[in-house]
Amino acid sequence: MTPARSPQPAKRIKAPKLPSPLVTAQFPEHDLEDDGLYRGLEFKAADLTGRDAEAADYEGCRFVTTSFSGTHLRRVGFADVELRRCDLSNLTAAMSGMHRAHVSASRLTGMTWSECAFRDVVFDTCRAELAGFRFSTFKNTVFRDCIMAEVNFQNADLRGVRFERCDLTRAQFSQARLEGAHFSDCVLLGIGGVTSLHGSTIKSADAQSLLSALAGAMGITIEE
Repeated sequence: MTPARSPQPAKRIKAPKLPSPLVTAQFPEHDLEDDGLYRGLEFKAADLTGRDAEAADYEGCRFVTTSFSGTHLRRVGFADVELRRCDLSNLTAAMSGMHRAHVSASRLTGMTWSECAFRDVVFDTCRAELAGFRFSTFKNTVFRDCIMAEVNFQNADLRGVRFERCDLTRAQFSQARLEGAHFSDCVLLGIGGVTSLHGSTIKSADAQSLLSALAGAMGITIEE
């Protein structure tokens, strides 16, 4: 029998490596297309909404107030990228990934990343209500100061992930792996799959909000 992998200690997040200077993206030359390769570009207030692309790659790029809203991605990679004040609402991505990425002050509401991979990624002050990350894998990832009500992490590998000051009200963790994950100053009211939190670390103040969910999972009725 193969022994279970032990949770790894938190590592320092590797920052994106962007070339200097960046070249300003031009359209239609740098529009999102199948098999596109985009390197060392800065997208400012770009409109990439409603696109449908497969096997494209962004390397060493910065996105500022750029919109991917409603775009569909398959096998698309983002490596060494920054996204600032961007709109990824209702974006759908499958078998895609982010590596050394910093996503800040962005709208991620309703976006879906299924069977995707995230490594050395920071999500900072983002709105991610109703976002979905089912069957995705996270390594060395931090969610910081994010609003993540009803986010779906079903069957995701969240081992070692850090959640800092996030609102995770009614988040779904069913069948997720959370050994070594750390929750600090988070709202955990009404979360689903509470038993999947086995092996994680939760601050004592945060744990109070788990009482009802834990009782429900154990078939316990709490009376006033």
